[in-house]
Amino acid sequence: MMKTKNIFYSLAVATALLATGCVSDSDLNQTDPNFDVADNFWKTDEDALQGVNATYGSLITDGSYMRSTPLLLDLKGDGTRSNSPWGAMANVGRFNSSVSDAAIYGWAFETFYQGVYRANQVLENVPGIEMEDAALKDRVIGQAYFLRGLYFFHLVNMFKNVPLPLTSLEIYHEQKSQEEGWAQVISDLEMAASLLPANYSDVSGLDAGQAGRATRGAAYAYLGKAHLFNQNYSEAKSAFEQVINSGEYALVANYQDNFTLYNENNSESIFEVQFSREAGGVDLGWGGAPASGWGKTSARAITYGPPSFGFTDVQPTRILFDDYHKEATVDGQVDPRLDATMFYNKPGGMMLYGVDFATHYGGNEAYLNDLFCAKYQNADGSRADEYDWRSGINERIMRYADVLLMYAECLNELGQTGAAYDYIQQVRDRVNLPDLATTKPGMSQSEMRDQIAHERFLEFPLEGHRFDDIRRWGWLNDASKLEWLKSRDPEYGSYINGREFFPIPQSEMDNNPLMVIGQNEGY
Repeated sequence: MMKTKNIFYSLAVATALLATGCVSDSDLNQTDPNFDVADNFWKTDEDALQGVNATYGSLITDGSYMRSTPLLLDLKGDGTRSNSPWGAMANVGRFNSSVSDAAIYGWAFETFYQGVYRANQVLENVPGIEMEDAALKDRVIGQAYFLRGLYFFHLVNMFKNVPLPLTSLEIYHEQKSQEEGWAQVISDLEMAASLLPANYSDVSGLDAGQAGRATRGAAYAYLGKAHLFNQNYSEAKSAFEQVINSGEYALVANYQDNFTLYNENNSESIFEVQFSREAGGVDLGWGGAPASGWGKTSARAITYGPPSFGFTDVQPTRILFDDYHKEATVDGQVDPRLDATMFYNKPGGMMLYGVDFATHYGGNEAYLNDLFCAKYQNADGSRADEYDWRSGINERIMRYADVLLMYAECLNELGQTGAAYDYIQQVRDRVNLPDLATTKPGMSQSEMRDQIAHERFLEFPLEGHRFDDIRRWGWLNDASKLEWLKSRDPEYGSYINGREFFPIPQSEMDNNPLMVIGQNEGY
């Protein structure tokens, strides 16, 4: 499936492919201007755009959304589990990541800072370019602020007290408190929102019509999320209203369309990471010095894939399966999000990769009775399996459904519980669930909190949200909630205070003399 008029990220530090279709070999034979021709770069409109394209490139290597970041965000939730033979992966969900082995979490840490470094280069150099297109200049700078804010968001959210480099010209940067980190995230996203367009369909210039670039709506959505994570409910509500009232977004009719090749950059997608089997080479972008042969594909599908189609390093839990059966649709059916989320031995049959589940696994009772990930799998029969490591499915990391449910949460926390029903029901209506105002009228604020938690659990499994929710809601510090989590997911039995965050890689602690706060608690 060819993707056209999308931004295709560059993996070189300041070179990028400005593609409107497939990429030729000659396009990939480019010099990295940060080494050989630095004095000649940062001169033109094209240079500015290529520089920000390279900043997007840090989203698609192994440390970020190619593989590591989804794993790190998913595995600590009660909707996922891992029986991976690789300890660094299996131990994520067991709250047992090792300071002495920074595999996976350390790759994410490094990649996020690579993205910050690239964003800082854009912010340092593009303002000084005499660009012919002033509006394009604003858009490029706005995207750099957005991307730096997004990378900082991940760093502060996952690693707590981290350095916040605002320049690419210094080697060492002082470790900052999480409060300072969130303040910088908010500042960057506010700047981004002031500079970015509502969309790229209504702009002219080199980036006209290119899907996948950061928009004003994406900046406001993440700004609202940052405020929400800090219990700044009024500020979060205002940011989410900018998204809701923009008229740019709407839920797609089919929930599953958010996780396949066939409806990417749709009306529900506020920001998604762009992957493609057609762009770039076929080599895997593991990290380190970028090469022209690197592809722009995801390894998520092989990592999460069912047995004999992928590695099955991540699986949904039985508790998630059971929760989908707690409430039937208005016509008495099982919540359709179940089948979009996992493969299982469904009465009546279920197809995956062109074969019937029960037939394929019939000779293995353990597999036959197990649960496997369906989201973001190329399982529609168009591909035999995921073993080439090259999925082209975009990762939708901010959906309009998330904004609606986060907005409902703000309303509830601000004492407007009755007003929250409508925004929750918009998400429920898509999957034909009953009117919540009829089935559970007059909920208290506390009851609505639990309801929103339930709604989010079923709407966003395997999308990296559940553990963030658990942590920000304070459940790990609430004895009754922690016991409830342990009853649902035995991995919570090994939770130690402080290990809701990952350790800061020991190499950073050893080599940066400005790590003045120290290692995270629990490590």
